[in-house]
Amino acid sequence: MLALVGSGEYLPPMEAVDRSLIGELKTKVKVVCLPTAAGTEGAERIAYWSELGKEHFSRLGVEVESLPVIDQPSANDPELAERIRQANFVYLSGGKPDYLYRTFVDSLAWAAIMDVYKNGGILAGCSAGAMIMGERIPWLPHGKPAFGLVPGVVIMPHFDEIPKAMINSLHMLVRGEQTLLGIEGNTALVVSDSEYQVLGSGGVVVWNQRVKKRYTHGEKVSWNRTPEG
Repeated sequence: MLALVGSGEYLPPMEAVDRSLIGELKTKVKVVCLPTAAGTEGAERIAYWSELGKEHFSRLGVEVESLPVIDQPSANDPELAERIRQANFVYLSGGKPDYLYRTFVDSLAWAAIMDVYKNGGILAGCSAGAMIMGERIPWLPHGKPAFGLVPGVVIMPHFDEIPKAMINSLHMLVRGEQTLLGIEGNTALVVSDSEYQVLGSGGVVVWNQRVKKRYTHGEKVSWNRTPEG
């Protein structure tokens, strides 16, 4: 299961969404929070995300730890990678998407995250953490590399915060067979068994050459390049 979050990680408005995700796990929940995307923002900011993640999931009554995977050396630390692998819910908080991708690419940490994901665990990414899951990181004019867990899409978080004057310029990201997923704050697009469902208080805009449509809480999107409500 993959959860793509627009914004609001670890804050009260996201508690219902995270409770729903936790409820999907069949074994004892163990969450690992990774502040990696904030790795260039200094010790205080890294500590902020680490503590916020622990406090949030502790309130939800599950086991949680935050790990200091903040740069390429720590992303290739075998001990930290193994601690990630022991989890069944990995959460990537926000920051700089390009830095996040470059830190994780070909790393032991990313291999461990993929083991969790492929073995039935949950991988959640908010803001930068969501952006790296698409085929490209949104970056005009052509985007930057991402991991492609959701092929054919560009993921744009904070979609409700983008000024209307800038929305039209996003058509440059919707070319050929690519689809833009615009995920609003306090909202997740949850991917499970090839089904896409919106959870949270906002919406998700699906935009490609054939359609531009907004989906809200509980609605499902069939993903056959051409989304259908």
